Amino acid sequence: MAVVPMFDHEDPLNGIDSGMALGKKLALIHETIRVNFPFISRIAAVLYDAKTDLLKTFLYSSSDDRPLVHYQAKLGDTPSLLEIVRLGRPRVVNDLAVFEPGRHEHTQRIRAMGYTSSYTMPMYVRGALFGFLFFNSREEAPFTETVLRQIDPIGHLIALTIISDLTSVQTLLATVKSARDMGHLRDDETGSHQDRMSRYTRLIARQLAGKYRFSDEYIENLTSFSVLHDIGKMGVPDLILLKPGRLDGGEFDQMKQHTLKGRKIIDQLVENYDFGGLPQVEMLRNIAEMHHEAMDGSGYPHGIKGEAIPIEARITAVADVFDALTSRRPYKEAWSNDDAFALLSGLSGVKLDADCVQALVEGRNEVEAIQQQFRENDVG
Repeated sequence: MAVVPMFDHEDPLNGIDSGMALGKKLALIHETIRVNFPFISRIAAVLYDAKTDLLKTFLYSSSDDRPLVHYQAKLGDTPSLLEIVRLGRPRVVNDLAVFEPGRHEHTQRIRAMGYTSSYTMPMYVRGALFGFLFFNSREEAPFTETVLRQIDPIGHLIALTIISDLTSVQTLLATVKSARDMGHLRDDETGSHQDRMSRYTRLIARQLAGKYRFSDEYIENLTSFSVLHDIGKMGVPDLILLKPGRLDGGEFDQMKQHTLKGRKIIDQLVENYDFGGLPQVEMLRNIAEMHHEAMDGSGYPHGIKGEAIPIEARITAVADVFDALTSRRPYKEAWSNDDAFALLSGLSGVKLDADCVQALVEGRNEVEAIQQQFRENDVG
């Protein structure tokens, strides 16, 4: 009987529990399972937003193609996936030609890349649907019952890995939001403002994804973090924060400190709750600290300009300014979209990033759909 030396075996998934980015974790799992399942050419995950019924591309592991990125579709418009949810069971399709002629763009793209079969698993957290996991192959009928019994645990491992990472991000978000609430932040920011602004942020990021090489994971994190841009306002005195009229010079100087206070609050929470291992933390810091920097260097707190301003801060700034203009507040009426777009265009390249402004303007139909879904109430 051969004796295996104690430490000669190398764990191929070593490092998956480190601070590795989620996309790299999925790629590592895929690389590992292809040893036994070489026919699995692609693994992909989409997330589900119950508020909007949107399915959003999130992760994929194939290195040789990108058939489906920065894409979203209504779950209600996808009968094949709705059936998976209705039955609560995964689905095998050993010949994707059954969906032809595919009226959905995602079906057409997958088929165009030569994928002929798939295995789809729904992903749940505490009984609620949060997305789907797809195993795709270019071979016909590879997903036999024997294969599926071996793939199922891997699928659950991937789902749990995604849940773990997303839970860490959501815990960070909840911690920062709780700190804001406990600080009795009382300004004009409403839940509807956060819903609209985060989706404007997503709209802009998706439009710019090609130029800036944004991953879907980056876009998802940016969408979540953008609503916390003004966390530092919890450190601004109420006499200034809630003043109905225009701030004087000294008061405005104090208000501007909310950017540095925001960075400090985040740093303290990261240290106290041991979030330092999350790669997304730097994005949150950049948004809180630099969303008031201007392209011409006239912004604050550092007076940096142009591309020295992190792109996530530039995107957040445009989304925030637009929603502030088009929202009703106790001290002002809402601007029309035409007037708001006109002002943004005037600030384009001077105060605001021109690419970000153009992306929002070009997405006007989506902007109006967001406004329709997340309408203002009597107080905004």
